[in-house]
Amino acid sequence: TFASKVYKDDECAKFMPKESVQKPFDIDEKLLAKMHKAISIIQFKLEEDVIRKNPSYEMKKRKILNTIDLKDCTIEIEGVRYKLNDNSFPTIDPKNPIKLTNEEKNVIEAITNNFIHSEKLTRHIRFLYAKGSMYCTYNNNLLFHACILLNEDGSFKKKKINGEYYKGKALMDKYDQMAREAYFSKDSSKTSPDFLWFLWCNEDSTLFGKDKMTTFERYFIDDKATHKETLSPYYKLMGKDDGTLAVQILEEFGLDSKDSHIINGHTPVKLSKGESPIKAGGRQLVIDGGFSKAYQKTTGIAGYTLTYNSYGLTLISHNPFESVEKVLKEGFDIKSTKQVIETVTERKRVGDTDTGKTIMDKIYNLEMLISSYKKGIIKQKD
Repeated sequence: TFASKVYKDDECAKFMPKESVQKPFDIDEKLLAKMHKAISIIQFKLEEDVIRKNPSYEMKKRKILNTIDLKDCTIEIEGVRYKLNDNSFPTIDPKNPIKLTNEEKNVIEAITNNFIHSEKLTRHIRFLYAKGSMYCTYNNNLLFHACILLNEDGSFKKKKINGEYYKGKALMDKYDQMAREAYFSKDSSKTSPDFLWFLWCNEDSTLFGKDKMTTFERYFIDDKATHKETLSPYYKLMGKDDGTLAVQILEEFGLDSKDSHIINGHTPVKLSKGESPIKAGGRQLVIDGGFSKAYQKTTGIAGYTLTYNSYGLTLISHNPFESVEKVLKEGFDIKSTKQVIETVTERKRVGDTDTGKTIMDKIYNLEMLISSYKKGIIKQKD
């Protein structure tokens, strides 16, 4: 209702849904475009307010709405003024561009209320916090989403948080702690929920791995030079690493580098351009091959599945899934190609795995319990 009213005479052509986007419910495409633009403007306003409230995030260069000139339809980004491809910003006040209108406040308050009181969403997020973490060490492998913060010379980048410096594993542990405080803590002196937004798009976030997120530029500026998002040094360094840097990272997390690997994703592997998911002399496996349909033109495949059993590691690449109709009519399903990455000279047994170690701990505790009963240290209850 808000979008159809405020953007009534705006075609919002830049926000028309692409063919690959599934439309929610049965909404007219033009109305969907208006809704997209409406919530995007609200988003940009709220983001700049978060930056204003959190100077420690060091994101001043992303306070761009304050430089907008609605008269000549331009905006300044990192010292350069660019022409906007849109001149319809009815909710932006030139004197205070990041201020929400009363109607925008009503919209975002209603949406926020729906999110907070969604039973399913709460259950899903609780699951993520119960099972997830910023990184995971499992069966002598290191798993994380995007990157490790590195300097250009390959050393671990230091990050100052509340007067103390953190780097490498210590920084990932600190981020994990802050992410939990941001969600669970009711203490205002603890981490602000804004930190979860920091993790989503800050250049010092190990979940993001880029210098900035150029969503505004992609929507409103035609100059593609502004669309560029520079990757963290981690990607460039790991791309040409012979295994030395990978070993340094693995050892930082307390792993034996002889048969351990870094397993991460976030960056689609451009297989169609000859790029390999196996990097750093076999020490790094990038398993985000582009499962999302939007990336498949870039990657040429539909993602990877990494399997690990007693014989070793196998990487399975998948061809894009075309349609349910094709499966039913032609019996065509997702075709996969297996690539053996590493085989072991001696088959792994359950006792060699993390699960096996947990089982052995339980066996030890049970044996101690039995021994205590036999010696009369613990009395048997009737």
